[in-house]
Amino acid sequence: MIWLTWRQFRVAAAATAAALVVLAAVLALTGPGLASGYSAGITACTRNGDCARFFDRFFDDYQTPFLAVTVIVLILPALVGLFWGAPLITRELEAGTHLLVWSQSITRARWLAVKLTVTGLAATAAAGLCSAAVSWWSAPLDKSAAPGFTLMDPLVFGARGIVPMAYAAFAFVLGVTVGLMVRRTLPAMALTLAVFAAVQIAMPLTVRPHLLPPVSSSFALSPENVDSFNKSSDAEFPQVFLDSAIPGHTGAWVLSSRLTDPSGRVVGGDGAPVTVRVSTTSGPCAPSQQSRDPGQGFGGCLAEINRLGYRQEATYQPFERFWQFQWIETAIYALFALGLTALCFRWVRRRL
Repeated sequence: MIWLTWRQFRVAAAATAAALVVLAAVLALTGPGLASGYSAGITACTRNGDCARFFDRFFDDYQTPFLAVTVIVLILPALVGLFWGAPLITRELEAGTHLLVWSQSITRARWLAVKLTVTGLAATAAAGLCSAAVSWWSAPLDKSAAPGFTLMDPLVFGARGIVPMAYAAFAFVLGVTVGLMVRRTLPAMALTLAVFAAVQIAMPLTVRPHLLPPVSSSFALSPENVDSFNKSSDAEFPQVFLDSAIPGHTGAWVLSSRLTDPSGRVVGGDGAPVTVRVSTTSGPCAPSQQSRDPGQGFGGCLAEINRLGYRQEATYQPFERFWQFQWIETAIYALFALGLTALCFRWVRRRL
């Protein structure tokens, strides 16, 4: 039975293995140069005392390949469910070959167990190898990523660590389950993709932020959490653009970032510009002061805004919880996969 399963699966396995080899070769050729450039840049910026500018420039230079390899890891589980899971049983049901196997003293449970074990382990291993290779290559970029692309942010979190293996296992068993119920390959593939995409969107939006209680705190405004500011249409007061970052908490996943006025009332934020009541006709925020020394002018204006009592109110998940979130989410998807596996065995015994 194992040999038969391998015969049916070997073309898909060979194609996936070839793709992983190509990816690994590209990463192996470019990874050392990336790590060397990061190390040299860190040494130089530490000596000059201006590493923030180096981080921005370094990440911008490699942002496109960074996003490309991240997307590859993210879509691999979906492809596993689409092309490995959904057709695995459906093709047998459409061709009627499952009846031939069952007539050869092979029980339904054993038939399904072998198929799920052989193909499922291969899917999980492929996702794990892909994630490990990309995590190794992108390590320097993960250390210098701009807000929104850090390890805790939803786009990157699902492409690092151990969760891609859990995603692949879940997507594979989901495809098998849908195939058993629908019994038609193309509809099963479409439905598998739709359900898996819905789960992957819902997880970071509604579930992951609450896996552990988020932290809420107040912070003074600084270049770390203020992207920029300019004059509003009012022409008297400037607008502050809060960044999705927390002073002193590099790499945190910012769930909300709002500005409060001196009375403690929320006046805006979460990506929208906020008007602050500080004069731009005179004082540190005046255009003349900004043009005289842009660097000092920016810091001086922020100091004036802080003096007036404006603060950033942020809710976030600290970067130190990265591996806790990885293990918790992996356990959740593993439970999903086990539940679907049990449903598959029940369906095979009672419905086929």
